[in-house]
Amino acid sequence: MQEAMIEVRGAHKHYGGDRGVSALRGVELHVSRGEFVAIMGPSGCGKSTLMHVLGGLDSLTKGEAWVDGDPLHNMGDRALTLFRRRKIGFVFQFFNLLPTLTVEENVDLPGELQGMARANVTRQRARLLEEVGLSHRAKHQVHELSGGEMQRAALARALLTNPPVLLADEPTGNLDSQSSERVITLFRKLGQDYGATILMVTHSREVASAADRIVQMRDGRVDDDGLAQPQSPSAWAAPSSL
Repeated sequence: MQEAMIEVRGAHKHYGGDRGVSALRGVELHVSRGEFVAIMGPSGCGKSTLMHVLGGLDSLTKGEAWVDGDPLHNMGDRALTLFRRRKIGFVFQFFNLLPTLTVEENVDLPGELQGMARANVTRQRARLLEEVGLSHRAKHQVHELSGGEMQRAALARALLTNPPVLLADEPTGNLDSQSSERVITLFRKLGQDYGATILMVTHSREVASAADRIVQMRDGRVDDDGLAQPQSPSAWAAPSSL
């Protein structure tokens, strides 16, 4: 078995006391360093809860979760905050870009929070905006972008500090098919270029087929885990124009 970037053992998450809800019920998961894994399943199966635990946004009721050697189940709030800044890049369905900032200011935020040197932030941001095809939009406000452009800006922001793990929660949920293909193509390409391990929640079988593996969840557990089957040999080839 390859070196683990993410290791989950007997993960349980319960909300609301005796009459509450068990979102995770003994999840076991191994994700190798550099792997791209899609998580699928019906609404309420625990996909987003697992993502939040692995991103240090929520804690387990019982069990263990390791990310890049960090034992999240044994870490307090301050340690988890530092973990998120150093280790995790987030991409969300609704982009979560700050509307009062320009594209380049949004992309810069993780570097500023982490205390990166200004010259390094500027250099990395320029490189990423070029790679996602948004150099010409750097000075634009968020409301001037299309949905696909917003998500590409969010991807650039997530990679600004070169985190070892990229977590994406329904990153194409608000995009049309053409924009979805472009965004997922970039996920594959930039994930490989930056050496990131990618964990992506999606409802789309087509989007999931871009991953290396598809993990199916049901009722708070992993129900199936297998290699993805690309729906088209050229479906996720790098586009000629971004």
